[in-house]
Amino acid sequence: MTDVHIIGAGIHPFGRTDGMSGLDQGVFAVREALTDAGLDWAAMQFAFGGSAAAGNADAVLPRMGLTGVQFINVANGCATGGSALLAGYWAIKSGEFDVGIVVGFDKHPRGAFSPQPAASGLPQWYGDTGLMLTTQFFGNKIMRYMGLHGITPITLARVAEKAFENGAKTPHSWRKQPVDAETILNGQMVSDPLTKFMFCSPAEGGAALILVSDKKMRELGVRGPKIRGAAVRTRMEGSFEVFAPSLDIKRGASPTEIASKAAYEMAGVAPSDIDVAQLQDTESGAEIMHMAENGFCADGEQEQMLADGETRITGRLPVNTDGGCLACGEPIGASGLRQVYENVQQLRGRSVGRQVEKAKLGYTQVYGAPGLSGVTILEA
Repeated sequence: MTDVHIIGAGIHPFGRTDGMSGLDQGVFAVREALTDAGLDWAAMQFAFGGSAAAGNADAVLPRMGLTGVQFINVANGCATGGSALLAGYWAIKSGEFDVGIVVGFDKHPRGAFSPQPAASGLPQWYGDTGLMLTTQFFGNKIMRYMGLHGITPITLARVAEKAFENGAKTPHSWRKQPVDAETILNGQMVSDPLTKFMFCSPAEGGAALILVSDKKMRELGVRGPKIRGAAVRTRMEGSFEVFAPSLDIKRGASPTEIASKAAYEMAGVAPSDIDVAQLQDTESGAEIMHMAENGFCADGEQEQMLADGETRITGRLPVNTDGGCLACGEPIGASGLRQVYENVQQLRGRSVGRQVEKAKLGYTQVYGAPGLSGVTILEA
């Protein structure tokens, strides 16, 4: 079977763009990716893409050209982009296709994400108790984790401080103003222990990637990062709900834990081999918990790692080098592909002002409700 490479990457800046629809931003990203790859739309043999709030992603077809290309819409919560990428990877890995595109875009209204329980396959009581309101859910989840593993509020603030610092150096980010840890910690409380600076915001944006086989890459005379590992896994029994620490309930492995294990095994690498990582950070607590779930540390070690600056751009394991969701916001259809876009730039040495030195292996992880995770490992 062939290896799969990314030879084109395009993005429309995240945030708020008046006068442009989500579709407009998706088309922009597609055109940027095609230009980056030196290809035109007619060369695409397949397309996978998703959007949660801006219509079906295949609406790009009339804009780009009605070439008859197969286009499959993908919907997997916040993991939509990661799932579209995995589908494209499989399409080429199988030998059926040599070149194709994955795309995601969205344009969300202002306010908190609050999907209805029925739409997520969850019981009604989940929404009735407030757990479908994301601020409350994430507050409950990190509060429990902090109590179990000795994480303090200053560590939450350090995650956000790093995000805004990195976002200030990133052309496609939304939040470009650094915010210090003290201001973050003393900001308006939203859902204890998370202040307003510790949450991402629903946003707008688009991202697209061009995938090719080894054969096609040689034919074109170009180079691009290789996809060493890619996996999406769903949750196991007992792995999603937020339980009180006093309840004696057997916990199942999280979807992130099993997806990361699968991706590491596929790539033949270990967490210690990763040079740069983009982790789902819908709020500060998510980044902290995902550091452990992806194997980068043991539960509780994040406290010292953040204090020592190990996850900053110059640290041992730079995490969310473009500011992540905290600085970029989260347009659901595009968010997972933004992570991969950032790693493509890092591995190409194009991340001016935030470049990780000698980055060879890049890792991305995105989590989607109601309980699935996508992981991708790229090699320069």
